[in-house]
Parts: sequence; C-alpha cells; structure tokens
Amino acid sequence: MTKVATIYDSGGRAIAPAAIERIRSGGQRGRMRGALGGSVPNMMPYDAADFSSQELGNWYPPTRSPDSNINPYRDRIAGRAQDLRRNDPWASGAINRILDSTIGASYRLVSKPDYRALSLQNRAFDAVWAQEYRQVVEALWRNYAEDLGHYNDVTLQRTMSQQWRIALGHKLVDGESLIIAQWRDERIAPGAARYATCFQGVHPDRLSNPYGMQDTRYMRNGVELDDDEVHVAYHVRRAHQYDWYNAVESNEWDRIERQDPDGWRRVYHDFDADQFGQSRGVSVFAPVISKLKMLARLYGVKLQAENVAAAFGLYVESPFDVEMVRNALENEEDDENAYGWYQQMRSDFHSERDLNVNGVRVATLAPGEKIQSVAPGGGQQDVTPFAHEMLRAVSVCLGTSAEEVHNDYSDASWSSARAGIVQSEKTYNRRCDEFDMNTATPMFATWLEEPFERGEVPLPRNAPSFIENRTAYARGRWLGVARGWVDPVAERQGVVLGLDAGLSTMEDECAKQGTDWEENLEQRALEYQRMTELGLPRPQWFGIDQAAMHNAQQSEQ
Repeated sequence: MTKVATIYDSGGRAIAPAAIERIRSGGQRGRMRGALGGSVPNMMPYDAADFSSQELGNWYPPTRSPDSNINPYRDRIAGRAQDLRRNDPWASGAINRILDSTIGASYRLVSKPDYRALSLQNRAFDAVWAQEYRQVVEALWRNYAEDLGHYNDVTLQRTMSQQWRIALGHKLVDGESLIIAQWRDERIAPGAARYATCFQGVHPDRLSNPYGMQDTRYMRNGVELDDDEVHVAYHVRRAHQYDWYNAVESNEWDRIERQDPDGWRRVYHDFDADQFGQSRGVSVFAPVISKLKMLARLYGVKLQAENVAAAFGLYVESPFDVEMVRNALENEEDDENAYGWYQQMRSDFHSERDLNVNGVRVATLAPGEKIQSVAPGGGQQDVTPFAHEMLRAVSVCLGTSAEEVHNDYSDASWSSARAGIVQSEKTYNRRCDEFDMNTATPMFATWLEEPFERGEVPLPRNAPSFIENRTAYARGRWLGVARGWVDPVAERQGVVLGLDAGLSTMEDECAKQGTDWEENLEQRALEYQRMTELGLPRPQWFGIDQAAMHNAQQSEQ
C-alpha cells in the first residue's frame, strides 16, 4: 500500500489536498504569499521588492550614480555638518577625540625604503644602506616639517602635523580634504626657507564648478575628469564664496592640474569613496545629522523647562476665587469691587501678621491659603538613557565606542572598555592608513624629490632616479598618538608575552605607543652607560643581565 505524504502549514496543521490543488492550478484563491510577509498575497520573490506592503509600499528610493546623489546636495550637508562641529558639544568633542587619537600634535615619519625592490636594479641597495638612508631622510624631514619659521606652509603658520590635523578634520566634517603643493624658490635664503616646496591647505567649499555651471561628463563639482574618469585637474575659487571682503576673488577660479608633466604632484584630494565613480566626499555625520539636531533641540526644551521651574518655584493657592467673593457679597454686577475687597483683605492680613521667633520671621497665610511648589522639569533621569541611546547611534556611525562619544564610563567595566577600544582601534588604524596613503606619504614624496635633486641623501653609485622609483624611496610608516593603557600592568605583561612568543616585534609595540624602537634602544644604552659611570645599581626594569647569568652558569659547572 502506497503511503501518501502529508504537507503541514506553519501552524503544524495538515493542508487539505484540495487547497494544494488550488495552489498548483494558479487560481486566485491559492495565490502565493510573501516569504515572510504574512497575510497579504504577494507574487514578489523577495520581500524587499514588495511594493504593496504597508512597510515598503511608499518607499521608492532612486538608484542613481554617487555623483548625482552627492554633488547637488553636498554644500547643504557640509554646511549642516560644519554647524554641528561649531555648536554641538557632542559632535565637536567626537571630532576632537578622533583627531587626538590619530594625528595628535605630532605625526612622525619612520622612513623604511624598499631596498629589496631597489636591489633588483642595483645590488648595492641593502639593509646597511637603508639604515643610513633612513637616518638622513628622517633628520631632513624633521627640520623641514617642524621648522620654526613654518616654511613648509604657504601661509607660514603651521607645522606639517598641524596642517594634517586640519586636513583630517575637513575629511571627517566636510567629507574631503584638499591640499595644494607650490614651488616658492624666492623664499630660499639664509635664515629663511631651505626648500622651495611648500603646501597650502584649501577649504573644500572652494572646490566647485566655475560660475556655478551644471555637472557634465568631464566636470563634477569642480573635479575635471577625462574619458577614463581620471581626476586630471581641479577648479578652485580664489576665495570662499561667502567672503564679502573678497567678492571679486570669490567669483574667479583657478584650474590646477593634478600633477605637472614631469610627474611633480600638485593636488592632494582625499576622501573616502563608498562607491565606484564617486568624485566628491560626504561628511561622516551625514547619517546622523538629523538625530544630533533633534537631540540638541531636546536639550534646549529641557533647559527651558528647568528655567521655568526655577523662576516659578513657589505659589500661594487660595480657596477664595472671584466667584466665591461675588457670592459672598451678593452683588454679581460689582465684580471688580468684590475682587478688590478680597485682595485688600489678604493684604491687610499679611501686613498685620508680623510674627518673629528669636529675630526670625515666621511666614503666615490667610485663612484657606497654602503654599505649593512647582514640580521640577523632570531632572536628568529621564534624559540620560535616551541621550546615551542617541549618541550610541552616533558612535556607530563614527566608528568609535559609545563611551568615547558621551564620555561616561560609569557603567563600563575594564573588559567592556577594552573591547570598545579594540573595535575603535580598527577604525582609527584604517583612517590613519588611508590618510597616509592618500595625503601624508604622497606629500612627503613630493618634498623628497628636492633633497634628491640636491644630492643630500646617500645613494650608491648608478642608483636609479627618484622619479622612476619614488614609491620605493618614499616608503615609510607614520607614528601618531600613543595608544595608551587601560590597565598598564596587565597590558604590558601581555606585550612582553607576545614578544617572547614571537607574535609581535619591538618595532610594532613601540609604534603603538607613538615611539621609535631604535630611539628607545639608543636612549636606554645612554641611560645605562650613565648609571654605570655614576656607580648606580642596575635597575630591575633594564631586564635580565645576560653577563651575570652567564657567569652564574659557569660557576655552577
């Protein structure tokens, strides 16, 4: 006997054969329903494509190119993000914290030329040459980047680290940074500039189409493209469009090519592209601008409520109103006189009641009166959880931990704080790496060409030219802000265990703390030598004395 299979519905009930037949026949009554959608008939294979559901029925976002999505609205988004940074404490604090955790006040170069790649053209390139080259290049760069006259800056105002901090701030708030290299050989003089290369930071708002023209195939909001969508030139206003004191210059544009014909880089336009074909950046605050605006409005309303409660803290409640006085006088037409009589009665009562106990006046009330207090505006207990939840969304958007945004660690344990730091470090490292690749290292390479032309760097005989191998010559890493410690003892012990197990190197661990491992070793050697000269005992933190261990082992044998 053949056993017939039974089909059950989502509720565990057996489906009648007639219902199955109706579904197979494609009848209206047996029409297929949505995958997860429930009761409404739906022929869509994906619920996400449903145009008849209550949740998605009115949701028709267009599928457009990134430039058509960003460029027409870029100025509006940037203006709102700039206002948040100026006036919103949460947004301003979050940006400053990111900058303090990435660029900081000093962004140091550690030159690491790719001598292995260079050795393919000349075997004289080896580790010994790389060490000598590194020391010379780092010294020249320090003198240039931290020059007291700030000749690395066209405006003679900032060091390179300060320029980069502002540039990364623009990239976060405005969505992009823009720096232009210039050649000012007239500044070279004794006691003045040593190099002609200098850089000028430009506000991204000044990058725009000349005379407000619409975007075209070859012009995208100030960025000029070729047939391969290569950014070949940039059109920059000579002054900001709202500088009334530069009204003439704000209506004039300069066309600046990305690089000169000889390969010398001119423009450094850095932004995080989310899609292919994107020509301009968008603020990191774009997804949460409305939430931060509403949160600021909530705080304003809350402060107004507290001010009202403070201004009207107490009032006197009396059972005698105008109607009661009118009835008492039995003169319904003499309302004004009745009310005046009642107020005069209260005034006489309070003026005659002057009770003092040991010089302290005792408050008294007229018959039937009582003092009431205005309830406060609600305190902070109803605002803090909501504000933290809103700021949590901001922290997710910025790639930081929630505690870093609202600056409240009262409910955070060591493990949760450390877990948040680990996740934040991934975003910090990614931001630093991208900034290095798109701005810091290319700008360093532009400057480095000048010391090469002057013969100030050590090179073996028949070395290949800089322009042909600038990637290998300019290779390096950048040391930013120290990572810091949450639990110094436990975390330092973990570092030592990782070094002993070969899972990390001294270079990597020192870089995390913003220091150079070779400088650390050289400094330790100087300190130990000086201690020995002064006859001081060897401190325990210098590590194990290998010579003492060797002598102890020899005596045991």
